[in-house]
Amino acid sequence: MAKLPRRAVLRGAAATAAATAAATAGAGPAAASGGSEPTVKQPITTNIPRGQDDFFDPYYNVIRGRVPASYHPWVSNRQDRILLYSRTAGPRHAHLGPALAAGLNPPLTAAHVLQNAIVKWMGEVGVGVDWTEDVTLMPGIGSTYKAVVFGSTSRDTLWKHGTAVQPAAAVNTTTGAHLDSAKTALRQYMRAGGGFVGIHNAIGGTEYNWPYYEGLCGGTQYYDHGAHQNGTVVTYAKDSSTRGLPARWDFKDEWYNWMPVPGRVKWLLGVDESTLATRSNTHPGHGRFHPLSWCQYYDGGRSWVTALGHDSAAWTDGSGYVGQAFFKKHIVNGILSAMGNLPFCS
Repeated sequence: MAKLPRRAVLRGAAATAAATAAATAGAGPAAASGGSEPTVKQPITTNIPRGQDDFFDPYYNVIRGRVPASYHPWVSNRQDRILLYSRTAGPRHAHLGPALAAGLNPPLTAAHVLQNAIVKWMGEVGVGVDWTEDVTLMPGIGSTYKAVVFGSTSRDTLWKHGTAVQPAAAVNTTTGAHLDSAKTALRQYMRAGGGFVGIHNAIGGTEYNWPYYEGLCGGTQYYDHGAHQNGTVVTYAKDSSTRGLPARWDFKDEWYNWMPVPGRVKWLLGVDESTLATRSNTHPGHGRFHPLSWCQYYDGGRSWVTALGHDSAAWTDGSGYVGQAFFKKHIVNGILSAMGNLPFCS
């Protein structure tokens, strides 16, 4: 499989993007196939599926990329239901509305635009949605959710802030001092064949200091963006989540820049930078290849992410927002593919 050295990006973002595009273009179906998804549990031994070791990423200590054979069908009773998680521990996008109360499915108001949209859109295709901003409810081993959707989360969203710990004790098991238990839960959920969806700020400002999460998002982090402005989206590949999208379509967003450039993923959407009025004040941009959506298998599970979705109107049916119908189709089919209800990253 043609792939870049993990830190080749340090030689320059523009050069790396060009090399990534060339590597992707040069990889034939056999190089990118990575086998097929198993349908039953397989013993974990040293006899891993043929060629799967080629997809091991030593930086994140996981197998990741376009490698369906690495999927873990370990939970047999997953339901057509997802968990929407939108907790913010820093900046909060307007489309999230005010912080939600603790617990599962707290009351939503009209201001909770993203949450209402995902509940409605997934309901239209027969998928149930639970929603929460309660970090203690992160699903883990054996969860029956087919996917967990991180909607514009920010900063240390998986840290249980404010839990009392006795200063004199390094560990106090009487106060719930395992403050990052949600990280363990998410990792175990993925390793059991869970689905992860990251939307907008979920790959643009979440868990900066947790390498596992960076890898889950494609081996990248948001760096900066230009103005909220019109641009032209480019559909890079045929996929369940790009089905019905034209080769080029107009949209309005913040057009995130990345550092490092994502790698070992299937590119889905990008932006034509020549259609943007501004890029940023510092980042040089990515030139002719500027990705925005991608997918990969990760540590036994499926991961699908998109940087699109800044404006509340993009989440509002009938708003007249440029490209809204295409955006909706991309989000719904992306979630369905991460759930396994549509072919994933094929």
